[in-house]
Amino acid sequence: MRCPNCGNIDDKVLESRSIVNGECIRRRRECTVCGYRFTSYERIEEKPFMVVKRDERRQPFDRTKLEKGIERALEKRPVSMNTIEQLCINIEATAINLSKESREIKTSDLGEIVLEQLYNLDKVAYIRFASVYRHFENLDEFITEVKNINNRNKSEGK
Repeated sequence: MRCPNCGNIDDKVLESRSIVNGECIRRRRECTVCGYRFTSYERIEEKPFMVVKRDERRQPFDRTKLEKGIERALEKRPVSMNTIEQLCINIEATAINLSKESREIKTSDLGEIVLEQLYNLDKVAYIRFASVYRHFENLDEFITEVKNINNRNKSEGK
């Protein structure tokens, strides 16, 4: 660690303390040349959670982008903002859990997680999201998806 007073890289650690529930270490240091005391902090640098696009590009997971898509699907539906927030938290947690150590998830897998959560919450929002996500080309594809929901509801006893 470089001394902020004289620039020397020789120092000794006087005290180490874990802070922020063990996520950070605070160290009191003393320069061996000039005797100046200073504090340093160490944190784990986590690999960011990435989304793998269809063309294999990778970009950091953007929760705001997820929220906007879900809010658009749930527009004018009787769903509170708290419910939307909790839904986004659940989707993100599920995605991170599925990605395991790689900390990456394909957009197709992420989209399926969103569809599953929306299906359980609101069927209209599910259809809205599915029509954009699955790129419905015509009315027949839309009708087929609605029929699939009806068949799924019947098999689940709803």
